[in-house]
Amino acid sequence: MSIRIVIADDQAMIRAGLRMILEAEPGMDVVGEAADGREAVAVARRTRPDIVLMDISMPRLDGLSAAKELLDAPSPPKIITLTTFDSDENLYAALQAGTSGFLLKVSPPEQLLEAIRVVHAGDALLDPAVTSRVIASFAGRRDPTPSPRLGELTPRELEVLRLLARGITNAEIAKELFVGEATVKTHVARVLMKLDLRDRAQAVVFAYESGVVRPGAA
Repeated sequence: MSIRIVIADDQAMIRAGLRMILEAEPGMDVVGEAADGREAVAVARRTRPDIVLMDISMPRLDGLSAAKELLDAPSPPKIITLTTFDSDENLYAALQAGTSGFLLKVSPPEQLLEAIRVVHAGDALLDPAVTSRVIASFAGRRDPTPSPRLGELTPRELEVLRLLARGITNAEIAKELFVGEATVKTHVARVLMKLDLRDRAQAVVFAYESGVVRPGAA
């Protein structure tokens, strides 16, 4: 079955460019477009997409508020935030809200396509180019609060959590730990289950806010 996608961006040229890239890819189907956040919510509720590509800065209702509305509803779509380097604070808020990650608008087409596949498969996508900067910048503004749930993690699972905080992939974690990628997937799944987190995007936020990783250490 095709991955059903809604594109939400207030710039018509960006929507047209994204549609062109996605519709040229087998297995991807653009089922709707929106020029503002309010329209994005309406279109997503009507078309029931798997993925929403959501620009943060949009009129009427910003992308972050639109994402929260969709994610608070039953059976929400996965949301990938599209952004530029000038919206770090919004990105941190987007991760806290439960979006599945973010991608730079200047990312190459192949990275966009891979991001959609990764998120659709149930993982989260964090662009390594901005992950550490965004999370460390804003998590570092408050005192970390250690969570009692950390005591449930094994030493290896705690190590995996630290690596997750760098926004790197399972394959990169496997190389770092000298284990197989399947083993890493098992560790990640256990970390998320024990910490009661939805995905690795929330794990990154948790790692900083609980003091597992300190700003500048990831």
